[in-house]
Amino acid sequence: MKSIRRGQKIITLFILLFIAGMCVLVWKIRRESSFYIMNSGTQALGNVYDRNGDVLFNGSGTMKFEDDYLIDVGNIIGDDKGQMTNTLVACNIEKLNNYSFDSGLVTEGGKAAIYSTLDHYANRAVYDAYGNSKGCTVAYDYKTGEILVCTSLPSLDVTKGYEGIADFETGTLISKTLYGTVPGSTQKVSTLAAALEVMGADTLFSKSFSCSGSYINRSGDAINCHKSSGHGKQNIQEAFENSCNPFFAQLVEDDDLPLDGIKNTYRNMGYAVNNDKKIKIDIDGITCETASTTLENSYDFNTQWGCIGQGSTLVSPMQLMMWQSAIANGTGKMTMPCLIDHVTDVHGKITDRMTTCYSDNIFSANTAETIRQIMLTNGSDRYSGSISGYTVGVKSGTAQVDNGKKDNSLLVGFVDDSRHPIAFCILIEDKASSSVTTEKIANVLLDALYA
Repeated sequence: MKSIRRGQKIITLFILLFIAGMCVLVWKIRRESSFYIMNSGTQALGNVYDRNGDVLFNGSGTMKFEDDYLIDVGNIIGDDKGQMTNTLVACNIEKLNNYSFDSGLVTEGGKAAIYSTLDHYANRAVYDAYGNSKGCTVAYDYKTGEILVCTSLPSLDVTKGYEGIADFETGTLISKTLYGTVPGSTQKVSTLAAALEVMGADTLFSKSFSCSGSYINRSGDAINCHKSSGHGKQNIQEAFENSCNPFFAQLVEDDDLPLDGIKNTYRNMGYAVNNDKKIKIDIDGITCETASTTLENSYDFNTQWGCIGQGSTLVSPMQLMMWQSAIANGTGKMTMPCLIDHVTDVHGKITDRMTTCYSDNIFSANTAETIRQIMLTNGSDRYSGSISGYTVGVKSGTAQVDNGKKDNSLLVGFVDDSRHPIAFCILIEDKASSSVTTEKIANVLLDALYA
């Protein structure tokens, strides 16, 4: 009798284990079936839309577009062909999967979609404004983090495929907004932040340095100014507006600004200093490079040159823009950027929705507010005519690239308008051969976003 009862218990245990195993199997099938369909070559994909409902990617491939209709967003939206990996589609392709365990593969009427934050109209206006020039522009709402414009030239019309890919211009298959570039004098925003963090506004504004067109630093090296006749004696506001290299070289050498203070501020802002490990910035699965520089000795040419935005210093346009949010908001905290507003599944149900996130303090609120006022004064004094109709805080930069053979032009800034809180970074490559200016691009950008 006992042996029968023991056998019944064993059989019952096996049955329970079998049922539990089947439950786990069903759960895994339901949970992982989408993954296997996505990797089977038989997937049906949904669309990517802009903020106004324009289709930026047609997963079914059934839609017809005018030639180059999507060229302004080609290298940030991407496609499912595998040629571009750091794009919205490639990094979020599972969100476009029109398959569910219950409904199967839905090739017609599937509602899986990504609704992006991009404004296709504004992207196209900026792209067209570049004409034959190359570069990139990125702009976002510095209150919410919604990326509105992210265009990079050269680009491609992904609907035409990749025939002749070997002959594509360098940079066609990436969004330059995400990768490090020489920042030129836009770097002076970071050095200004370091000086304010270390010595405070009162001490910084009490200092003045002279510029005769060239400054011989304490190591005997020359730091030249773009104005050969010099700017004379200046305070920080004047030097910022004049973008005076000798002033900032002397500031870096100043005893009230130890190099460790600059390093600490730079690191808080996200720079990889010297041999620091680079930490990537994640934007809805897309990877953005973080800033980097080399700072070894306050009296050294390379260190001073790096603090002015040359030498080994590299910053992505995306990160340059993000720093502007910490300034424009007056908090010292960056608004983290996003490209996805919300996602729907195959049934049209919203499965993911954007939330606004902020970084830790990259500098103090006092520092942010002081930089904000300096940049707004610069905008009023120097750019009210060229960026007309908008109250902007800005800093321009000229970056020497290709061993000094070419100069790139940059402009970073923000609009001081609570109705249209826009921060931006504009890059034009080889400005000597360009027929357009960063100020012109800024006007087109803001006009399109305000329309």
